[in-house]
Amino acid sequence: MTARAWLVVALAAASAGVAQGFGRFTLGVVLPAIRSDLGLSNTIAGSLATANVAAYLVGTLAVAMASSRIRLITIMKAGLLIAVGGQVLSAVAPNAPVLAVGMFCSGFGGAWVWIPTPVVASSVFPPEKRGTAIGFLSSGMALSIVFTSQLAGWVRRIWGDAGWRNVYVVQAAIGLLIAVATIAIVRHAQEQLSAKGSIGGFDALKRVPGWKPVTAMYTTFGFMYLLVLAFMSSRLEDDNGWSASNASLSFTLIGLGMVFGGPIIAKSVQVFGTRATLSTAFALWSALVLVILPGWVIPTLASSVVIGMIFASIPVTLTMYFVKNASPEDYGPGFSAATLAFGVAQMISPQVGGALADWTSTFLWVLVLSASCALIGIVSALWLPKRQREESPKIPEPPTAKPLSSPSVFLVSPQ
Repeated sequence: MTARAWLVVALAAASAGVAQGFGRFTLGVVLPAIRSDLGLSNTIAGSLATANVAAYLVGTLAVAMASSRIRLITIMKAGLLIAVGGQVLSAVAPNAPVLAVGMFCSGFGGAWVWIPTPVVASSVFPPEKRGTAIGFLSSGMALSIVFTSQLAGWVRRIWGDAGWRNVYVVQAAIGLLIAVATIAIVRHAQEQLSAKGSIGGFDALKRVPGWKPVTAMYTTFGFMYLLVLAFMSSRLEDDNGWSASNASLSFTLIGLGMVFGGPIIAKSVQVFGTRATLSTAFALWSALVLVILPGWVIPTLASSVVIGMIFASIPVTLTMYFVKNASPEDYGPGFSAATLAFGVAQMISPQVGGALADWTSTFLWVLVLSASCALIGIVSALWLPKRQREESPKIPEPPTAKPLSSPSVFLVSPQ
């Protein structure tokens, strides 16, 4: 691999970190400070998160429509600028309405960056190494989450709740530097645009082999992971008597696990295949969530690392499946449609979990529900086609050409 190829992957991973880790996960870390500083009610504070998630859904629909008119690399770079713009707005927001606009821009830009980035990053690697490139994207996102949690803690210690804007100031500065470097260096040659189709890209999704189980897994993952990430601290503190610092430690370990989850799972797919990797990941999720229920410190902290690895590995594996099995013109709208289903599940998950906790007066059954949902993922993974598209004899190869391991081949400009 050339140094330029690694630089492109590094910038793509950094872009994913800016758009996802900074743009979509920072709010959860600084929300208590925002609520205190601006004097917001819980309802208004929650609406900020809703604006971010809703914008992500709108962004996925927009990508599905834009991919028939705009090349994926252009969508990615535009999304990165929109995401950074959202961080700038958040850094100067004097009130909740302006902050909500910043959250909307961050969510919208996050969708525009995440959907095309796997193809852009993997195109600089040979077919057999593309999973590794996609795995590094999750590492970039994970590092940004770990960085944000540490930055927010340091800022609140120095400036108190009123200093929450400084978190976004630092992120905006970093994001702007990464955006400039990405726009200047990253190139991607796309032979043809996606064909125009139905709103949301579901016609393109239906042309992807195994689209039903893949969509079922992506939707299930969107629902089950937030039940844990949104309510795990509450379970540990309220039900198990953990201190706030120990509960925060468990989340730091989840972030550290995410750093290694993507590359490890990419290797697993290469060795064991997609079906075995995904079914094992969902089974481990179910088992580990049950392990943390009693609140035993050492097992819970150890499980947090592996949960972080699985949290990164499932979306990476599903993304790899799309890159390998969707045609170049169907990838943009098809992956957008699957992401839309994931986003809807992600949006309703906290409401379902919160209602269940209120009804039962414990967070036990919220985590049990997450573990139970993983069973759907196992069944869906085993429902995947045993022979993937790149192995299909229906796609003829030129008689003098060396067979390619994937039909989704994207050329990279020598510039």
